[in-house]
Amino acid sequence: MAEVYRAADLKLGRPVAVKLLLDGAGDETDRERFIAEARTLAMLSHSGLVTVLDAGFGTRDAGHGPVGPSASDRPFLVMELVEGHTLAQLMGAGPMTPDDLGHIAVQIADALDYVHERGVVHRDVKPGNVLIGKDDRVKLADFGIARLVEQAARHTGSGVAVGTAAYIAPEQVSGGDVAGPADVYALGLVLLEAITGRREYEGAPAEAALARLSRPPEIPELPDPWHALLTTMTALDPQDRPAAADVATTLRATLPEPAPVAVVREPDVATSPIVATAAYDVVSAEGFTRPMPGETPPSGPVPSPSGSTALKTSAIDRAGDAIARQTRLVAERARGLSGDALGVIAAMTALVVLLITMAVVGGGEDEPDIPDNTPADLREPLVELHQAVNGDAE
Repeated sequence: MAEVYRAADLKLGRPVAVKLLLDGAGDETDRERFIAEARTLAMLSHSGLVTVLDAGFGTRDAGHGPVGPSASDRPFLVMELVEGHTLAQLMGAGPMTPDDLGHIAVQIADALDYVHERGVVHRDVKPGNVLIGKDDRVKLADFGIARLVEQAARHTGSGVAVGTAAYIAPEQVSGGDVAGPADVYALGLVLLEAITGRREYEGAPAEAALARLSRPPEIPELPDPWHALLTTMTALDPQDRPAAADVATTLRATLPEPAPVAVVREPDVATSPIVATAAYDVVSAEGFTRPMPGETPPSGPVPSPSGSTALKTSAIDRAGDAIARQTRLVAERARGLSGDALGVIAAMTALVVLLITMAVVGGGEDEPDIPDNTPADLREPLVELHQAVNGDAE
């Protein structure tokens, strides 16, 4: 009926797929189906469906040249190009495990759920119409015989069975109403064939189509919930089959959980306890100034600071050692407290250390200015810190 070509969109510079009605497909029914596919896909937008980019329907009365109608007179569809392979090609490599098939089946069911919610029935779900891209994204293609539900019911009611004989639903064979359950049935047979590696209903088209009216498919022993799911999907009565949305939900539950991703959390400075790991040389004992990088130190003797300045400098050095020791003690005693308590203690400790250091530089006070609400276990080391620093400074 139609051929699909790889082509180039010269305006946008991208590869596309072009579906062109065959030269010999001049029957009006073929043209109507082709146009119906374009219009059906144009009103659908889903990641699991092939996107239509452009279309042309030609002219019915176009004159034919010596080799048939020109390309411009033949209906065509310009669609997104799905680079990869079909499910039929994948199945040709051998039976698939439920785990390997699961992520493909979920995407097909999701796409069917989308079209069914919009009143469209595909009517030709088969391995060759399932496209699998290089990124493992699945696309359901070929809506050439898709119909709105009410149109499909009228069309099949005329006694004409439409679809591929190996996957057609019983109601399509018997001329009953065709709706979403027909697609679910076809998907069930596709999944069954992918797992077993054999087509359930083989033979001539008429024989294969009628076989499903006399016996249900044989479902092998499979892990839960695959056996029960395939059994209900291929039930003879459409009312006994699950909706496509339920199929997707059940299949999604069988997929393996993604591996956990390690997350590195930044420390919260508001609640992290202050822990000194080393005493810092706050000011050099040789003086308040040091040569900048690149400067040459003076050759002559450096004047020594006054007695009071040297006293403060020495005291600050010793204060650094005392602060480091006592802060470690505070941190050890604070272990086991809640995060909020640690945050308060950290802030209070930092404040007290700052006040004590300022007191040393400014002359000091006899009594430590420690907040009244400081926990008893932490109050003692802070008092000792003050005494150690103040005692050294005097």
